Amino acid sequence: MARHDVVVVGAGNAGVSLAARLLRVGAKDVAIVSPDRPHLFRPLLNYVAGGQATMSELTRSTASVIPAGCTWIRDSAVAVHTDEREVELSDGARVGYGDLVLAPGMEEDLDAVPGLAEAMTAGWSLTAHLESQAPAVWDAVQGMSRGRVVFSLPPEPSPCGGTALKPLFLACDEWRRRGVLGDLDVHLVTPFTGVLGLPFVDDRLEAQLGELGVSVHRESTVASVDHRQRTVTVDGPTPTVLDEVDRAFVVPPYRGRGWLEPLAREGASGQIDVDPASGQIDVDPETMAHRSAPRVWSLGDAAALDTRPSGGALRRQVEVLADNIARSRLGRPLRRYDGYTIVPVTLDRRRLLLAEFDRTGAQAPTTCLVDLSVPRRALWLFDRYVEPLLYFRALLRGRLVP
Repeated sequence: MARHDVVVVGAGNAGVSLAARLLRVGAKDVAIVSPDRPHLFRPLLNYVAGGQATMSELTRSTASVIPAGCTWIRDSAVAVHTDEREVELSDGARVGYGDLVLAPGMEEDLDAVPGLAEAMTAGWSLTAHLESQAPAVWDAVQGMSRGRVVFSLPPEPSPCGGTALKPLFLACDEWRRRGVLGDLDVHLVTPFTGVLGLPFVDDRLEAQLGELGVSVHRESTVASVDHRQRTVTVDGPTPTVLDEVDRAFVVPPYRGRGWLEPLAREGASGQIDVDPASGQIDVDPETMAHRSAPRVWSLGDAAALDTRPSGGALRRQVEVLADNIARSRLGRPLRRYDGYTIVPVTLDRRRLLLAEFDRTGAQAPTTCLVDLSVPRRALWLFDRYVEPLLYFRALLRGRLVP
């Protein structure tokens, strides 16, 4: 049986970035467990759905992003045996670890919304959150000139859930450009009291949605869809059945990986907007160390960090966790992650704002020189064109980027 000093499960943003960072700061034996599947820069999916990017721009092979010097175990993990410090693979083999980092992400739960899976198979419901559907979202937007359309934000935790506003604003901008927005009845279903539940940006988002004529269903979720009857049932303070819906762009709820249930959190969450029964891994949200399993860590979407998952949040998490693994071995105090996260939102095809906040929901700006929560063309250019370059050329190679 092979053993490695650090084993990382998952070859997405979290897993690859952390493995690369560990190697950069001196780790000698790091392995990544992941099947051979395309690696995606997922934030660009929303731009694909908005007609501003292609799938080829965000897709790489896993082999091309595995850090130099890292062992790649091309298989899926199916269980963790913490007493033996071993990870079980799908073929029955096991891999031993000194420290284990779980970064497998979350998985969509289509069955949590009755009728959603069937509606997506039929193509009536679509979402940019699934790579198989993102291009079809833009095709659907271009094909619409009248009727009723529904967009939704998913309940937390969800991979970059707030960025589901991007396809809505990009679609409305396209319809306005074509002069058909007034013939469309656009609805947004959001689980928050405001658009994002962030007072420092909600007023601005509310004003833009009002200008576009979008009806907002607050503190609500999509309870069910029926593509044959063309209905979307909305559960909230005022339960509503939206009928004669021509398209439903519904982001499904997400859940933790079932095979990690023994390591998942139970009980109350530290943030009311995050579902404590989501199946996320039960770590200390500040140190990212598992609460009961020694030398097990987690970061990214899969970890119960009591903040909204995002790619921007991972930058802080990678830096802190790579340091904490070393500190734990030296018996030194662990560093603390404050829950910093970020939601980039396009308000039209050329302007974007950044909502930066901590796990309490308080604004946490990274600069005092300019207010990044104000929509700017420069922010859109950075998010659309610079960020992907930084991702592939720096973050996935273990370099820290502010």
